[in-house]
Amino acid sequence: MDRKNFIKTSGIGLAFALFPGILQGQTSISKKHSSNDTNSKIIKDSEGDILNVIGDIQTHKLVGSDTGNQIVEWVDNVEPGVGIPPHIHTKEDEIFRVIKGEVAIMVDGKTTILKEGDIAFAPKNIPHSWKVIGTEKAKMITSAFPAGIEHMFRELAKLPAGPPDFKKVTEICGKHGIRFV
Repeated sequence: MDRKNFIKTSGIGLAFALFPGILQGQTSISKKHSSNDTNSKIIKDSEGDILNVIGDIQTHKLVGSDTGNQIVEWVDNVEPGVGIPPHIHTKEDEIFRVIKGEVAIMVDGKTTILKEGDIAFAPKNIPHSWKVIGTEKAKMITSAFPAGIEHMFRELAKLPAGPPDFKKVTEICGKHGIRFV
């Protein structure tokens, strides 16, 4: 069989194998799309819900209610010296993408300096931490999946200004599956 005929015949067979509903006039793609409760969304750089989470100024761009609880994404705008101590997530993985400044990130005991354009992945159950270094404010996009951590951030943002009560912070984080190490 020549290549053109092979593609034609195997393509049709493959379509029926991957989309068995095609014979009934519907595909699994349209079923999946129609049952999806999420909508498309455009968020401009200046938009989002701003939270002060113990000195980490977060602008929440996408939350679980936007994404079918698949992902939450926020922008951290953080002064030099601010960071998060070593901790472990039991529910979500995180991705950190530095847009501006420098961030020292520790994942699983290894510390790396992230600069503009660098990315780090911190899977759940692996200790990690980060801290803005240098003299410049840092801007970092952080994604967590699945979503849910945004509820913890809202609770932490309601704590009184000033030095945090570490016992209260630990209690809130623990409720959401995060522990400090």
